[in-house]
Amino acid sequence: MDYYIFQQIYGLAGHWAFLDALAIFLAGNFQYFLSGFLLLYLLIGKSQAEKVKNRWMVAVAFLSAAVSRLVFCEIIKVLINRPRPFETYNLIPLLSNEIGQSFPSGHAAFFFALATAVTLFNKKVHPERSRRAGIWFFVGALLISLARIYAGVHYPSDILAGAAVGVFSGWLVWRIFKKYKAT
Repeated sequence: MDYYIFQQIYGLAGHWAFLDALAIFLAGNFQYFLSGFLLLYLLIGKSQAEKVKNRWMVAVAFLSAAVSRLVFCEIIKVLINRPRPFETYNLIPLLSNEIGQSFPSGHAAFFFALATAVTLFNKKVHPERSRRAGIWFFVGALLISLARIYAGVHYPSDILAGAAVGVFSGWLVWRIFKKYKAT
C-alpha cells in the first residue's frame, strides 16, 4: 500500500515542468520561507506583553522542531534503517542532495512540530489567530511533505511517521513549557 501510494504521487513527476519546479521549491526551499515567517513573530505585537508572548512562541516552536528532528527522528532512524525510495527502486529523484535514511521524515517532523507548537501556544490567548496561524503552518507542513513524496525522496509512511513525531514533540515541549511557566 505504501509503495502503491508512492507510485501514484511520484508517477506524476517528469510530466509537467511547472509541477516539477513547484515540487522542487516546496520540497527544498519553501522550508526557509515558512521558518522565516515564524521568525517574523519576533517583531510583531501590539503590546509589550504580546511581543514577549510571541518570542516565547517562536522559542517553543523551534525547540519543538529541534527535539522532533534531532532527538526523536534520529533515535528512530538508528532503530529503523530504511533507504529512500529512489535508492530502493533505482529512480531519479527531483532532489539530488538527499542522503540518509528515509523513515521517519525529518522535514515532516520539523514542520509539523512547528505547526503544533504555534497552534497550541496561541490556543488560549488568541483563539482566532491560533486557527489562522495554525492552519497556515499545517498547510505549509503538508505541502512540504507531499512535495517530498512527489520528489521521490520519501514514502507516504515516512511522512505520516514524521508528522506523528512532530505533533507529539510540539505537544510535549508545549506541555513542559506550560508547566514551567505556571510555576
